[in-house]
Amino acid sequence: MQKRTLGNSGLEVSALGLGCMGLSFGYGKPTEKNDAIKLLRSAYKQGITFFDTAEAYGPYANEELVGEALAPFRKEVVVATKFGFKDGRPELGMDSRPETIKAVAEAALKRLKTDYIDLFYQHRVDPDVPIEEVAGTVKDLIKEGKVKHFGLSEAGTGTIRRAHAIQPVTALQSEYSMFFREPEKEIIPTLEELGIGFVPFSPLGKGFLTGAINKHTKFDKSDFRSIVPRFSPENLAANQELVELLKAIAKADNETPAQIALAWLLAQKPWIVPIPGTTKLHRLEENIGSESVVLTKGDLRRINAALDEIEISGERYPAHLQGRVGK
Repeated sequence: MQKRTLGNSGLEVSALGLGCMGLSFGYGKPTEKNDAIKLLRSAYKQGITFFDTAEAYGPYANEELVGEALAPFRKEVVVATKFGFKDGRPELGMDSRPETIKAVAEAALKRLKTDYIDLFYQHRVDPDVPIEEVAGTVKDLIKEGKVKHFGLSEAGTGTIRRAHAIQPVTALQSEYSMFFREPEKEIIPTLEELGIGFVPFSPLGKGFLTGAINKHTKFDKSDFRSIVPRFSPENLAANQELVELLKAIAKADNETPAQIALAWLLAQKPWIVPIPGTTKLHRLEENIGSESVVLTKGDLRRINAALDEIEISGERYPAHLQGRVGK
């Protein structure tokens, strides 16, 4: 697999990463441990060197899984994890106090079976802790050798600039896809100006852009999408126009909708590294296949013109979570 560098940081990763959350958290019943380890090791064998986890995915179960699975080739991969929620539980709110960040780093090192964290993200901006304190704390961890790079997740442009002034930000992780293009307005220009990489999560629209979800799809109550407005039956029906566009493009090129959606993201900027997640080996292979899909400038103009005509229905987060993003 080709490599990409996240901004000006020098951190080189595979062009596609793997979002590991869904193996343990967020999308229904966790994957059986041996199957999850098999998938993670298969990803590495197929060229993926960038793996994304967090203490909040479980909590703790996902870091432990990733640590065990990647232990045989730890030095050959880049592992990103996150701090920022009280006791690793999003429902308890944010906690990015310096002492908490340090404690989370120590615990994550043990769970990940490693002596350094390649990329340490603040999971969500904490309104009660100045971002300068957060950046300064991570800077200290970098000086100690426990962390290599600093990242932010779902932060707004003002926060990014303030953090970057204290400790250079290697990457911003936020949602970005054909299903959510808001970062194109302010986030991407800011990252380009500052030399920061962009790691889009949910690059397949939480599964919607695969074409496997429609208005009849039922989500288990343990599946996060069951409370997301964009995944209500009426909004799924309204948004099918986007899926039909993807299917038409994919059919013409003998690709899949998911591959077109990922290829589109890869074509936006050379420092964008999507992290699609999956629990299935055949989906992993399908996603990896997107790297070889070539979209010409003409293809992109036609796709973007069509996208501009489509209005997406429904918010991407329920109201109580929407306030945590873009701060």
